[in-house]
Amino acid sequence: MSSTLIWVAGAILVVAAVSRRLSGTPLTPAMAFVALGVLGGPEVLDLITDAPTDSTVRTLAEATLALVLFADASRINVGVLRRESAIPARLLGVGLPLTIALGALLAKALFPALTIAEALLLAVVLAPTDAALGQAVVTEPRLPIRIRQGLNVESGLNDGICVPLLFIVLAWAETEAHTTSHHALTIIAEEIGYGIVGGVASGVAAGAIVRVAGRRGLIAAPWLQVIPVAGATLAYGIAAALGGSGFIAAFLAGGIFGALAGRDGERAAPFIEQAGDVLNATTFVLFGAVLLGPALTHVTWQVAAYAVLSLTFARMVPVAVAMLGSGAQRATVAFLGWFGPRGLASIVFAVIIVEESNLPHTNTILVTTYAAVGLSVFAHGLTAAPLADRYARWYESHPHAARPPMESAPATAHRLRGTGRPHLPAPPRR
Repeated sequence: MSSTLIWVAGAILVVAAVSRRLSGTPLTPAMAFVALGVLGGPEVLDLITDAPTDSTVRTLAEATLALVLFADASRINVGVLRRESAIPARLLGVGLPLTIALGALLAKALFPALTIAEALLLAVVLAPTDAALGQAVVTEPRLPIRIRQGLNVESGLNDGICVPLLFIVLAWAETEAHTTSHHALTIIAEEIGYGIVGGVASGVAAGAIVRVAGRRGLIAAPWLQVIPVAGATLAYGIAAALGGSGFIAAFLAGGIFGALAGRDGERAAPFIEQAGDVLNATTFVLFGAVLLGPALTHVTWQVAAYAVLSLTFARMVPVAVAMLGSGAQRATVAFLGWFGPRGLASIVFAVIIVEESNLPHTNTILVTTYAAVGLSVFAHGLTAAPLADRYARWYESHPHAARPPMESAPATAHRLRGTGRPHLPAPPRR
């Protein structure tokens, strides 16, 4: 365990030391963390010896996702989202279901032995996107803010949407495979119901503390930033103790906290986002060492084909369908379609499957998930900066008064994951 801690801490220090130089280059921190993880894993230096079933791996991954879900949900401004929902609504309401459906069809075609429920489970696991893996895409100020915010909001909400879907499909798959004595509806009711209980209780508690005690000057500034972390932990803990989903609880709690705390909640956000970033980095190091490295020896042509198709065909076609009638230019549709990287949520979903199920084809689902996430880390990381620059140059090639109307429509800046503040657009060039 000590060698694991040393390697993980060393990896974070190395990346932190050159983080400014990495900004704007094709090399992203996630790529560095995964590569260092594979290097320190059992396939190379054998310094990280944790197994995929170790409680340490699961605890870390789940804690990371719980913090990220809480932070993502707390950023939601319902009023702004309602006014500017055109792109996120299309991506989430049309693109996400089509991505899952198409992903399941591809899984069944490439892996005939999978049951329908297992094929659907693989598709759900790989459906959420992670904007942090292509950070340049949502932070490049030359890009249309409406497009950047559309991808940012999609990434912030789709993992929370996919959590209940995961447990529903997982319960169906286990019942179909006769690996559980519980009825699928009972499992679903417990996961979602108790998750809602934990989320509402902790979200109201944390939000009320900030709203009441904070506005009376009772909270010291450093402690204000601790409250969201405690709220996310409380939500997860209550739900888990009752037998529900801690992820549903964390996401719901974050939304309630953001609504109740208002601007005070924004001032409390930096610490939970920074803590999430550190845990995210640790998760990617362990992903490379414990999950991806060993899985590479089991990759078949079917696994490789699905990984490629899930990031291209199963993402880009649904996005193109979702954007029909929106007035988006082809370059915009291609940009939105390609930048759907898979990351943290898919890793955690895979760990949940390892821990909570005993499906006949679990290994196929896991190896395919790890391969797809690993491919996404490098493919989307390498292309984020150059393609963002290319798309920005395409957008700027239009005279300011004749820019595409859909892309140039004004939008309100949302806080981006990991920044703690809104990313404001650059002033127009003269």
